[in-house]
Amino acid sequence: MANLFLKQAKHYAAARPDYPAELFQFIASKTARHDLAWDVGTGSGQAAVSLAKLYKNVVGTDTSAQQLAYAPALPNVRYAHTPADLPLEGIHAAVAPPGSVDVVTVAQAFHWLDLPRFYAQVRSLLRAHGVLAAWCYTEPRVGAAVDAVFWRLYDGSQPHWAPNRKMVDDEYRSADFPFDPVDGETHTGPFEFSTDRRMDLDDYFTYIKSWSAYQTAKDNGVELLDDATVQDFADAWGGDREEVKTVRYPIFLRIGKVRP
Repeated sequence: MANLFLKQAKHYAAARPDYPAELFQFIASKTARHDLAWDVGTGSGQAAVSLAKLYKNVVGTDTSAQQLAYAPALPNVRYAHTPADLPLEGIHAAVAPPGSVDVVTVAQAFHWLDLPRFYAQVRSLLRAHGVLAAWCYTEPRVGAAVDAVFWRLYDGSQPHWAPNRKMVDDEYRSADFPFDPVDGETHTGPFEFSTDRRMDLDDYFTYIKSWSAYQTAKDNGVELLDDATVQDFADAWGGDREEVKTVRYPIFLRIGKVRP
């Protein structure tokens, strides 16, 4: 998975949306303690920064050292580069001892994980009744004109996405998630949230260029943002590419606790 993001780590850090405070408050309300959070696939630290406001300590791990280079330094956040083949003993050494983590979070990376292997790590590190929270955001919404151009582009980009991407298109609804509902809930989700980001057209293009599919297409000699598509977006944007618009990203959360 890391190799898909090596060439656009800077774009990823600059253009990906932040997550709303309500999402983290909901997650934190479901954990009995707030001592230690493990953020898996932390990338450039978007989720880790918010977790650091609610948990005493956060460990953010990622298979991409390039992504971690863009993560902000905070006094209660520690980042670690963890190769995908790191054995469970290595996870204990890099993250925390068994049974010491209050919550494991996965922001926009759950679909890249080897789930049986990951679930073994989760069950080992979480405290009794500890919580796993995994979420994704789906495609941005701007307005009817821009969205129509976007969906033409997105539909045309399908051959360049890894098969894992279908889990995001499915909003994680069909993902194997063998955990119990957290306290106060009757199911494990998805629970719906959303986040907004203010963007001009160049910001919006930077987001598209942060896609793994964009880089894969480019490596195969295909420019997804060709001149005609760029012009279609410019027309739909209203003619002024510096105009700042609100871009909304729907978010879908799966959350559960370790079975006794």
